[in-house]
Amino acid sequence: MRLATIKFNDAEIAGIVAKKGILPVKSVNAAKGTKWAETMYELIAGGQLRDLTRWYNEAGKDEIEALPGEVPYDEVVYAPLYRNPKRIFGIGLNYTDHAGDIGDAAPQGFPGSFFKMADTLIGPGDDIQIPALKEATRTTAEAELGIVLAKDCRDVSEENWLDAVAGYTTILDMTEESILKGNEFVKGNPRYLTIVKNFPTFFSFGPQLVTPDEVPDVLKLEVQSVRNGEIYAKNVVANMTHRPARLVSLHSSIQGWYAGDVLSTGTPRAFAIEDGDVAECRIVGPDGFAMEPLKNPVVDLKKR
Repeated sequence: MRLATIKFNDAEIAGIVAKKGILPVKSVNAAKGTKWAETMYELIAGGQLRDLTRWYNEAGKDEIEALPGEVPYDEVVYAPLYRNPKRIFGIGLNYTDHAGDIGDAAPQGFPGSFFKMADTLIGPGDDIQIPALKEATRTTAEAELGIVLAKDCRDVSEENWLDAVAGYTTILDMTEESILKGNEFVKGNPRYLTIVKNFPTFFSFGPQLVTPDEVPDVLKLEVQSVRNGEIYAKNVVANMTHRPARLVSLHSSIQGWYAGDVLSTGTPRAFAIEDGDVAECRIVGPDGFAMEPLKNPVVDLKKR
């Protein structure tokens, strides 16, 4: 099943992806007398997503095509999947190629990781803002596979990691690389990672959540960093130094997980963005599988 959060009548509501549009969950409730939560975060945190997925796979996929209230795709305006996850957790340098870009080695024993604040979060189509700060002279965007956690949990084994997963999504994670690496204004230092990752608009996620049953083998997914419609870099999840099963399991034994936490698993390669660019994350897989792309225009606050 695929779901999205859309803007509808001055609200942001969850919907199920159908052939011709998005059917709001509230329309399903109205037609069938069900009581599913009507926002994405509540579906996940309330533990309803798996039951909704089961209904969809058993009968709902065909039923929703006949239910009233569908929003046609040409009228859909996507929002972020939700706006206030308890935690956003990022993984750095998880592909060897990306580590080489910034002159470092991919972390081996433990992944390079960091937290992002929820107030960095934007959704599809929202502006990525290059900071007005004079020291900020090179902003980069990173396309990544996102994993949304399904429940509060600790000490999840690698064998059972999918039990903790609500679904996958596309992510663009931004870095103010000039401060991290250094420039004429500041000497770079890896301890600046929290600073360079937490400017406003530096985390975009959505537009769709894909439940694990639609992805037979996550290791075969290909993540593509796309700048102005051209693929800048791509790599398959199997080439991560720390694969999703280990990331979910390891961090469950450190800080644990809360339902709705977001894990951004690392990028094939970052690309510099400038005013007027469009940054994009594409994720594709075998047999024509593709997630809905995530696209964000870029605005340089120094120029505007």
